[in-house]
Amino acid sequence: MTSHSPAPLRLRGHTFDASRPAVMAIVNRTSDSFWSGNRHSCLESALHALDAAVAAGADIVDVGGVRAGQDGDWVDDAEEIERVVPFLRAARERHPDLVLSLDTWRSSVARAAAGNVDLINDTWAGHDPELVCVAAELGAGYVVSHTGGLPPRTDPVAIRYADEGVSREQEDAAVVTSVVRTLREGAERAVAEGVAPERVLIDPTLDFGKTTHHSLAVLRATAEIVALGFPVLQALSRKDFVGETLDLPADDRLEGTLAATAVATWLGATVFRAHDVRATRRVVDMVASIRGDRPPSVARRGESPGGPGVRLR
Repeated sequence: MTSHSPAPLRLRGHTFDASRPAVMAIVNRTSDSFWSGNRHSCLESALHALDAAVAAGADIVDVGGVRAGQDGDWVDDAEEIERVVPFLRAARERHPDLVLSLDTWRSSVARAAAGNVDLINDTWAGHDPELVCVAAELGAGYVVSHTGGLPPRTDPVAIRYADEGVSREQEDAAVVTSVVRTLREGAERAVAEGVAPERVLIDPTLDFGKTTHHSLAVLRATAEIVALGFPVLQALSRKDFVGETLDLPADDRLEGTLAATAVATWLGATVFRAHDVRATRRVVDMVASIRGDRPPSVARRGESPGGPGVRLR
């Protein structure tokens, strides 16, 4: 067991907690996502991916209209809205009970999604200070993230959280301190702006504003982040920290992603943003059962078929 019980996340009548971790499927309405397996610039392709994710066990679907990194074309507000809002409308019609999340840093895009979004995934840490206010106005949940202060679509270069010359251990401690402080302050602001605490999700945001060493240190500190008292999102799927750790391209990062997912689940993270929904679903459920928070789906082995059990010594 972790030293702190994960706080529950409540969205659209669903509760996600230690006994029921949530898998957040990713649908990118872009042609330039870093992983070619999740590029859905065509609405029909995006809706097919949505249906497949739900069938594979997704609890939440997160749609984004802009690539996170600095490569690729610039996308303005109007184009982003055109990419994500028709998808959200169609998704609501096809899956009325599904939790729908919007990955954006722009309040204008969130407002355009009113009535069709349950969670605002602010990946760029409040770059638009009005975004959390819009989430509160819409009655939606809100994801608090950590980027080390970098603006949207900025790749990290020469990133440090401590003075030059300190040890790796001191640098690791410094990035964890920054993450914990930023997430605490962001969560407190979200609640102050009117987002219900059980709808505030905190994300240490690995890779964003971080080196591979930083991301590994923050992943190891998941329990410390859980201790802040808000449900924790881990977005680990096929990220560069996995690729650099194992020296693998995005296409070959599934096993590394699942190893990181298992560790984060054990340490108390509640929500997992994932490209590979079925594999992630099985990993988080298995870890929750090993930890003792989720009963097995079936438990027949060695059980009595009706008569008295056999006592072994």
